[in-house]
Amino acid sequence: MDKSKVELTAIGYVRVAEKGKVPRSWRSSDLEGELVIDEAYSEGLANIAPGERLVVVFLFHESDTFTEEFLTQRPRSAEGQKRGVFSTLSPVRPNAVGVSIVDVTAVSGTTLRVRHLDMRNGTPVLDLKPWRGDVAGVATFGG
Repeated sequence: MDKSKVELTAIGYVRVAEKGKVPRSWRSSDLEGELVIDEAYSEGLANIAPGERLVVVFLFHESDTFTEEFLTQRPRSAEGQKRGVFSTLSPVRPNAVGVSIVDVTAVSGTTLRVRHLDMRNGTPVLDLKPWRGDVAGVATFGG
């Protein structure tokens, strides 16, 4: 199998004041914070407004290094049963990429105030996409 290398560049980072435990999932989070986007991408933020939902693609930058031992893991939700990494929300993955959905509450320049964060302070943001809802249980991304 060809293990091609892919290089990604962060477009910004997450800023949260919360020093405690970060929620495990955006679905159960009321944590508020900011997505601070680099000025070079300011035009790309056009049309993002309070009330919108965004899909945030980010890097699990503080996760353990993935090795073969993490191909199966025992998540808290699995009641002691091991599961394949691709059937979990674990941050310890072959490519430490995460996806969350946040609500935009305010926009100030290249800073987006958001709610439902499940990311730590300093988390690199790789991309933003508009959330277009849920159709028959399948997430759809617009654009």
